[in-house]
Amino acid sequence: MTALFLNPLLIDEAVRRALDEDLGRAGDITTNATIPAAATATAVIASRQPGVISGLPLAAAAFRILDPMVRFEPVAQDGERVAAGGVVARVSGPARSILSAERVALNFMGRLSGVAAHTAAYVDEVRGTPARIVCTRKTTPGLRAFEKYAVKCGGGANHRYGLDDAVLIKDNHVAVAGGVAQALRAAKAAVGHLVKIEIEIDGLAQLDAVLAEGADVVLFDNMSPSDMAEGVRRVAGRMRTEASGNVNLQTVRAIAESGVDMISVGALTHSSKVLDLGLDVEISAR
Repeated sequence: MTALFLNPLLIDEAVRRALDEDLGRAGDITTNATIPAAATATAVIASRQPGVISGLPLAAAAFRILDPMVRFEPVAQDGERVAAGGVVARVSGPARSILSAERVALNFMGRLSGVAAHTAAYVDEVRGTPARIVCTRKTTPGLRAFEKYAVKCGGGANHRYGLDDAVLIKDNHVAVAGGVAQALRAAKAAVGHLVKIEIEIDGLAQLDAVLAEGADVVLFDNMSPSDMAEGVRRVAGRMRTEASGNVNLQTVRAIAESGVDMISVGALTHSSKVLDLGLDVEISAR
């Protein structure tokens, strides 16, 4: 699995924003009305269904930021597969704080674990082929860094993070630029020597121009597996190859067997179901 890292500054910013959204102006009026201030509790976070865990650092931050006296102890690790009923973490400390941070912690973990589990399903489907499953920019606004982290937890890899870290010339760029060759020449003239250039084609007729001009990656978009295989053969290792379009769990294996290096799947982040996680509390003292 790719090394996992989340910037702590991004974590704290996102979690504070989520806590502010949930607690509003008056705080958790239900918990504050029903739970004595001195009450303490212990709890477990468990998965209600099989899945892949992601988002533990954000869950830990939700409790820590709300109350440093809450102790969060991971039992699983991000990227770990869990069975239904598997305990993911233990939480102990002031009961009010645990209950007030619960939903923010579970929202982050459920969303990210769902992305990780969905990614893992795709990774399982292409196992034994050279293809890597990669994500796209089709992410939830404000959560891109975390959702891309979740993709890595599921065994996938990241495509570019934004419009500023790599060139990806798509069909509309080609149309406005006047053709594949013109778009590639313009990109090479404009960007620095460390910036990768990828270009999307929707048929083998465009591949000759790509091979003549040169690129770092060629993207076969909505092409048949047989055309992709022919494209891979013609590229012959001169650049990396990627497939996109009409990718789902039923089609991904055939696409992978075409020999492409990467398969980009927007569904990893725009269509993943939340993993059902729950927090179960037992009051330990008052």
